[in-house]
Amino acid sequence: MASDLEAKAKEAFVDDHYELAADLLTEAIALSPSAELYADRAQANIKLSNYTEAVADANKAIDLNPELAKAYLRKGTACMKLEEYQTAKAALMKGASLDQGDSRFITLIKECDDLIAEESSTITIQEKSPISDAASKNVKPENDLALNPENDLSKQVAEPAAKPKYRHEFYQKPDEVVVTIFAKGIPRDSVTVDFGEQILSVRIDVPGEDGYTFQPRLFGKITPARSRYEVLSTKIEIRLAKAEPLHWTSLEFTGQITVQRKVTAPSGPRPTYPSSKPTRVDWDKLEAQVKKEEKEEKLDGDAALNKFFREIYQDADEDTRRAMRKSFVESNGTVLSTNWKEVGSKKVEGSPPDGMELKKWEY
Repeated sequence: MASDLEAKAKEAFVDDHYELAADLLTEAIALSPSAELYADRAQANIKLSNYTEAVADANKAIDLNPELAKAYLRKGTACMKLEEYQTAKAALMKGASLDQGDSRFITLIKECDDLIAEESSTITIQEKSPISDAASKNVKPENDLALNPENDLSKQVAEPAAKPKYRHEFYQKPDEVVVTIFAKGIPRDSVTVDFGEQILSVRIDVPGEDGYTFQPRLFGKITPARSRYEVLSTKIEIRLAKAEPLHWTSLEFTGQITVQRKVTAPSGPRPTYPSSKPTRVDWDKLEAQVKKEEKEEKLDGDAALNKFFREIYQDADEDTRRAMRKSFVESNGTVLSTNWKEVGSKKVEGSPPDGMELKKWEY
């Protein structure tokens, strides 16, 4: 039965009925999955411009048969359409080592090298058109099913996307994007996650249930080697390491050309500019600051002594202050007493320092 569906899919492909070919191959895969069927459906998806689905099919074919050269050809071709040139080159290099007689690998590898060099040397990001790219290169089409390589992509109509089986959401940090797929109770061995330069491929195959596939082309490029995932009891958490610390406005690629640059703050003190807005002065705070500075000020000699007496007078009660004033005035500044009981009932006589004589000033 699967072989009959495969034969019909080939006939549909030859007649440029790529959607029908993909549907027939899907039915064949459900009956008897094989690397050949996945590789053929990858080719149909490439013709339908479903490049992320093509990469997922190629990866599945490689998982089932790592020695199938055309699976690497499919993956390399789809990744080139997605502008994931490093990933494409790695797949093509592997395929070339398996089938050294196929010149398409050498041609596409050279094209990848040119595109990688161009991408690294340019500053302006330009969106690459899949149609113009194929027309501008004399590349033999990677088509094992079709007899006629010339196809009109404008006549193709993609199928409407089905409602996803599991809900997903994402949030981001400066250096990574975290994608959460809310799938409860999924065994770890039923989950397959593949990372590309700008593609994420998630497959959930639970025995007895319909399979789930999530293959978005990402908003920006990631570093596959630093990306990881974890299967938890209630969800699958995927951490995508950003290749550049840019802000993603969405999880999936939008098709808009956006150049974002990191802003480097200038070194040195930040300049200040005059403002017409009145500045409110906090006098209480200013007074407290002045008092603190006065208290912490280090003095010597008479200045230190006077400061000491001022602090005593400031913190003293009323009787102590009266004693200090009375004794200082009556003794002509030679006595300073803090005992009001002692000086309050008598006149305080002057007491000059040793070696000095107290004289009355005559007017």
